[in-house]
Formats: sequence, structure tokens, C-alpha cells
Amino acid sequence: MENLYIYMLAALAFLAVADLVVGVSNDAVNFLNSAIGSKAVSFKTIMIVASLGVAIGAMTSSGMMEVARKGIFNPGEFMFNEIMVIFMAVMLTDILLLDFFNTLGLPTSTTVSIVFELLGASVAVALIKIYADNSQSIIDLGNYINNEKAIEIILGILLSVVVAFTIGAIIQYVSRLLLSFKFEEKPDWYSAIFSGFAVTSIMYFIIVKGLKNAAFMPSSVKEFLNTNPFTFIGLSFLAFTILSILAIKLFNAKIYTIIIIIGTFALAVAFAGNDLVNFIGVPIAAYNSYEAWSISGAEPTNYVMTALGEPVQTEPYLLLIAGLIMVLTLWFSSKAKAVVKTSVDLSRQDDVKERFEPNYLSRNIVRLTIGLNDSINRVLPSSFKNWSETQFLKPKVIVKEQDKPAFDLVRAAVNLMVASVLISIATSMKLPLSTTYVTFMVAMGTSLADRAWGSESAVYRVAGVLNVIGGWFFTAFSAFVAAAIMAFILYFGGGYALAGLLVLAIVLLIRSYLAHRKSSKIMREEDQLEKAESSSTQGVIHESASNIANVIKRGNRIYTSAINGLAVQDLKLLKKNRRQIDKLSTEIDDLKDNIFYFIRNLDEPSVAASNFYINILAHLQDITQSLDYISKASHKHINNNHKKLKFSQVKELKDLDTKLESLFSTTQMAFESRSFEQIGAVLEGKADIFNLVRDKIQKQVERTRSEESSPKNTTLYFSLLLETKDLLTAMMNLLEEYYQSHDSSVEPAKLSSDQEE
Repeated sequence: MENLYIYMLAALAFLAVADLVVGVSNDAVNFLNSAIGSKAVSFKTIMIVASLGVAIGAMTSSGMMEVARKGIFNPGEFMFNEIMVIFMAVMLTDILLLDFFNTLGLPTSTTVSIVFELLGASVAVALIKIYADNSQSIIDLGNYINNEKAIEIILGILLSVVVAFTIGAIIQYVSRLLLSFKFEEKPDWYSAIFSGFAVTSIMYFIIVKGLKNAAFMPSSVKEFLNTNPFTFIGLSFLAFTILSILAIKLFNAKIYTIIIIIGTFALAVAFAGNDLVNFIGVPIAAYNSYEAWSISGAEPTNYVMTALGEPVQTEPYLLLIAGLIMVLTLWFSSKAKAVVKTSVDLSRQDDVKERFEPNYLSRNIVRLTIGLNDSINRVLPSSFKNWSETQFLKPKVIVKEQDKPAFDLVRAAVNLMVASVLISIATSMKLPLSTTYVTFMVAMGTSLADRAWGSESAVYRVAGVLNVIGGWFFTAFSAFVAAAIMAFILYFGGGYALAGLLVLAIVLLIRSYLAHRKSSKIMREEDQLEKAESSSTQGVIHESASNIANVIKRGNRIYTSAINGLAVQDLKLLKKNRRQIDKLSTEIDDLKDNIFYFIRNLDEPSVAASNFYINILAHLQDITQSLDYISKASHKHINNNHKKLKFSQVKELKDLDTKLESLFSTTQMAFESRSFEQIGAVLEGKADIFNLVRDKIQKQVERTRSEESSPKNTTLYFSLLLETKDLLTAMMNLLEEYYQSHDSSVEPAKLSSDQEE
């Protein structure tokens, strides 16, 4: 019997390492999004600072481990074998649930998941005990669960959503009113005072609330911090303000960047100190349980786990190992980057391709908010409204899309300051506040106060926030139910159930990892269309050339796959082809959505470039619409199990595909090499390719009159040929537009050159 529990401990150790990796991948968003979104420093610098913070935070989180031991259930009501079942069910559920959310790229709460998993598993085991004991009823469930602490934790987590959003919005609004978007033009003492306030807030709560219980903190320092908090705050504010003004005057320091670096470090410390319990608290509690039982000499079914109610200091080496695993995960997890992107995009200052669709609730929330805002504006003095409008005016900065930060340094600093303060307060109270909820809702509150949610994007951003919050409630419900089911299986299945569930967990994790790596590889390899950023016709011509080559290359592949899929009735290939054309169509739509910003950035004498760019996008859209019809019609025909095309029809389509492939390849090379003279040679063969399509149409007309017996085949074949004709028309129109525009843009340059000579 003892061997079973040793195996369970080994399994829990493995799951703890895996949970650290999966959990940090999800929670990296908590302390990376502000620094990454503002592009204050290089990604490498951000990672180094965050890694140091995580390592230090991990070493100071010992006190939080009590939550896993006695925060949710009353250990004295359970036997050793039952406690091990609870802990095993929790860890198996946790790792699978977090990996599921990471794969979706949604930030979820590791705190909520661990709390509700502990609750679900302990309730399940308690119900088994109550059912087996005739003297107990469902009313006795309260004896097994630590109701007071559980309710305190759950209410604290839910309250954090409202508090974080509200405080984030208020602090950001006040900061923006004082500093405006032109904060770099303000007097130096503005920045120094802001820095003094921000750094003092961060350092006070990290040192006083976060580190005062650390073993390495001298007792004299602890006593001073406890007895003289306001003195410490005042001296810190004065010191940091003076240091900031000296750094600005003497070293020309970028003070907001320094605040972001300090804030990232502080938030990483607070995260590791608060959240490490979510990953290793349960395995450590299981190990402590085994230690207590192994020296008792009692049977596992008779040993009451009152030992878990006693305070135990976690071994420092375990915290160090956990910290190192968290740091390594930060550097190498690709899923962490996907989760960060969701949070950054929802708080982005400028427009972005919105990931979430608006819904009934988001539309009504925006409508009500607009009405409330109008009511407040009616009672505010005109002088204040006019002044505040000037503070929120954004400077026009033209930079490349990939270099543009999601938001500025002031908002990033406020995000970090408010989040680290709130999390550190919770950590000092031994309350496992959800760092995900706090950091995400602070970021949403600051983006709302910063007017990032304008009329163009508010309904999408609110829908995104509601989706993420809905995911949090789904986390709680699914964590409770899944952990309860796991506990039932392990309790009655014993060692066989343990082995089976472990194998299932490993298989699912490996499958998820391989699927994510495959999708990431496809995204890296797939060509992406780039938004035009030039401000002259000649520049737009050269920038658009790469997009056209890209569309031609992918269009060639899509057309060929559609014909091949039809020829051999390969439904899987046709499904994949539909996904490819959907992706291409979406990218074309994104380019069209960017037309407003493209035209705004044009040089005044080069407005003609806008006409060229709009026409090019229209032709590209016509091409993708034809490819979309061909792809979907082919898929529908095979998916509905209609009759195969005749051999003669397949042969003719293959002949046509070969001609088109040659045409596409030549066109692609012309645009890739910028040899626009080759376009003329392609246009010269225009009549031949159209005659070939007309010939195929005529042959099918003759077949239909004499031998064709399938109306579906006839309809499909005519549709493919006619849509191919439309595809060629759109392509030739694009080539003619390009050929003429290139000639006209080059001629003036030649004339001016001749005149100078």
C-alpha cells in the first residue's frame, strides 16, 4: 500500500513541474503585457528583468502555501488516503484545464482554478464519506469545508475585478489629465513627481507587504517598517523624487522607461509570491501529509490529517527550483506570447484587427455608457471640458505598423503601479488574489480612461472583455466539476485509475504541444500581406508588388488544390483549401480597413497614390472572391457525395490549371523581382488564355447536348469555368493597372532628369 502513495508523490512531483510550465505560460501576461505593449525597452531586457523578479518572488512565497493545506477544506475531517485522492485530482485537473486555455490564447486565472479544484475534489470526497455513514447527511458537508476562508477567497477574487478596473481607470484618468499625451514636453519636475509617487507605491508594497516576512529580511528592518510606515513612505517619496530629477538633469534619463522596468520587476515579484502556491502548493502539502503519516505507523484509512492544520515552513530549495523552472518557461514558452497578445490587443490605443465579435450585451453596455457619459458632460463646466480635451489630444506620429506601441509609457507605468500595489496587498494578507484578474482588469480600466475604446472599437473591446470574464467563470465551474469527477474516479479506481489518468494527461499534453507547435510553424511559414506605408505613388507601387506576388503565389496554390481535390475526391484537401482562402480573404479585408490611415499619411502632392492603391485592392479582392467561389463549390460538391467529374472534364481542368500555373508563376516572378517590364509580356498572352477557357466552355456545351447525364456535374463544371474566366479578368485588370501606373510614375522622373542634363 505504501508503494501506491510513493507513486502518487512521484506523479505529483512530475505534475508540479508540468503545472509550473503550463501555469507560467498563462500568467506571463500578468507582468509582461505593459512592458511589451509600450515597447519601452527591448524584449530581451524585459525578460531579464521579469526573470529576476520571478526568482526573488518565488523565494518569498512560503507563507502562501497554507492555502493549499487548509484554506479550502478542514484537513482534520479527512484521512490520509482521502487527502491524497483530493490532491491528485486537483493536480490532474489543473494541468489539463490551464493547457486548454493556453492553447486558445486566453488569459485565465490559476488562482481561481486551484481554489475551485480544491473545493470540487474535497466536496466529492466529503460526499462519498457522508453517503457511507448513515449517521451523516448533506447538511454535514459544512464540517468538511472551510466555509469562512473559502467564501473570503472567492469574494476577494470576484471583488478584485471591480476594484482593479475602477482604481486603474481613476488613476489613469488623473495621470492623463496632469501629463497629457505630450508628457515628454512637460517640465522635468512633472516626471520626477510622477516617478516619486509611482516608485514609492511599488517599492512600499513590495518591501513592506511582500518581503517583510521573508527569512532573509533583518529583524531591525522589519520592526522599523512595521512601526513607522508613514515615515518610510514620506522619506521614500522624497528620496525617489530627488533621485528622479537628478537622473533627468544629469544623465538625461528616460524616467518613464525606468518606472516600467521597476514596475515589471515588482509585478513579477508579486506574481511569483502570490501564484507559486497555485503550482506547487498542492504537491508540497501532499509531501507533508506523507511525512506525517509515514512516521505514525497507522493505516492510511485511519490516520486523521490534523497535521496539515499546523504551520509548516516550505524548504527554500524547493522554492528555488520552482523559481528556476518558472524563469526557463518565461524564455521558451510560445504559448505565453499568444496569451500576452490577447491582453495587449484589447487595450491597444489605436485600431487593430478586432479578435472578438460584438454581442447583445456589449452593444447595450456601450449604449448605456455613452448615455451616462453624455449626462455627466451636461453638468461639467465648459472650461473643464475644453481643458481636458486638450490633455487627451494625441500627437500624430507616423511609424511603421510593426514598430508602433500598443499604448504609451504613461499608461504602461500606471498599469504596473496599480496592479503591483493591489497584488502585494493581497499577498501580505495571505489572500490568493487572482493576479490575472487584477492585471487584466487594471489594463482594461486604464484603456477605457485613456479613450482607447472609441466609437470605432468600444463594442468589440467590451465584447472581448466579456468573453475573457466569461472564460473565468467557465474556469471556476469546469474546475469544480472536473476535479470532483477526477476525485470519484481515483477514490474508487485506486492505482489502476491513477495510472490511466496519468497516461491520459501525458497524451493530451503532448498532443496539445504538437498541435500548437504545428500551428505556430504554419503561421511563421505562411506569407502575410503587409499594409502600405509609403507616401508616394512610386513607393506604393514597390510596396504593393510584394503583396501581389504573395496573393498570386497563394492563389496559384489554392486553385491547384481545388482542381486536385475535385479530381481525386479528397475532402480533407478541399477543407484545408477552404481555410487557406478564408485566411487570404481576411488579410485582404484587413488591407481595405487600413485605407483610411493610408490616405491620411500620404504626402499632399502624391494623393494619386491613393487611387492606385484602392484599385489594386479592389482587383485583389476580385481575385480572392473568384478563388473563394471555386474552392467552396468544389468542397460542397464532394462533401455532398455528388457524382465524380468525368475523365474528360478532369483532364480539361488539369490542362487549364497547367496554363494558369505557368501564368501565375511568371507573374509572381515579375513582381518579386520588380521587373515590371515582364508584365507587358504576360499581357500579350491575354487573348490565348481567354480563348482556352472559351474553348473548354464550348466543349462542355456540346457534351451536355449529347452525352452529359448529371445536372450537378454540369452546373459545377460551368461554374468553375465561368469563375476561372472572372479570375483571369480580375488578374489582367490588375496587371494593366500596374503596368500603366508604373509607366506614368517613372516618366516624370525621366523628364526631370533629362531637363537637368
